[in-house]
Amino acid sequence: MSRRHRRGRAVHGVVLLDKPLGLTSNQALQTVKRLYDAQKAGHTGSLDPLASGMLPLCLGEATKLSAFLLNADKRYRFACRLGVTTTTADAEGEVLQRRPVPDLTPDQIEAVLQRLRGEIQQVPPMYSALHHQGQRLYELARKGVEVKRAARTVTIRALEMVALDGDELQLEVACSKGTYVRSLCEDIGEVLGCGAHVSALRRTQVEPYGAAQMVTLPELETLAEAGQAALDSALLPLDTALLEWPEIHVNSEMAHYLRHGQPVLVPRSPTGGLVRLYQGDTSFFGIGEIIDDGRVAPRRLMQV
Repeated sequence: MSRRHRRGRAVHGVVLLDKPLGLTSNQALQTVKRLYDAQKAGHTGSLDPLASGMLPLCLGEATKLSAFLLNADKRYRFACRLGVTTTTADAEGEVLQRRPVPDLTPDQIEAVLQRLRGEIQQVPPMYSALHHQGQRLYELARKGVEVKRAARTVTIRALEMVALDGDELQLEVACSKGTYVRSLCEDIGEVLGCGAHVSALRRTQVEPYGAAQMVTLPELETLAEAGQAALDSALLPLDTALLEWPEIHVNSEMAHYLRHGQPVLVPRSPTGGLVRLYQGDTSFFGIGEIIDDGRVAPRRLMQV
């Protein structure tokens, strides 16, 4: 029986989209997928419609790397509106409480931020995409149902004040996967004694990518008008998602065995962990792992 024909192009790579405000992550993904006429696409870590910034989109074989970007450290710039708490901990929710904002000094704010750096326990918000008995938490929250959520350990690698203007506190945070900026903002507000919610949120980095590599939807649309080759120039190569990993280069015979699921012995390999695999100098073809006997075993190979 012949395989069902897949619509679209077999295009492979990563698009670092600067997601605009107002779009869901899936809407942004579908727009870019249509522009590229891509057979397969996925995003790595959603951004709320009220958030903007870096949304890595994986096309084709790059979707095999999505999990590694989901687990990556991230950096955000956000604004805390002090004195007001909301149902969703952001500007989209209904106001729960208003409290006076005390006169705050940079030293007082720094003392609060210092308490929240490093490993902390964070309770995920009800308005999140986590599951509870087969339902998303935000679906339950919209029905007025609140369930107990277990605290999770997250790491705040950096947390700095950018500016304080009246009741708006602007901050920058670098954090581990699973960190909820809305919960962090709420914690800051409670320690300050006035409450707070996120009034603006922008993701500026998903390791190992930086803000300068992002492209906007209008920029992609302009490239699309110039043709597929121009549009494809905005794609980042597959291996850019893994550049912090060790690399191993093998000859064609070793690559043949790896592609058929068999480990190979490669001289001067690292002593353990995951590695990038290249045939020759530059042809990236997947992810390998150093196993106990020192050989390199295939773990996720690219079909390009």
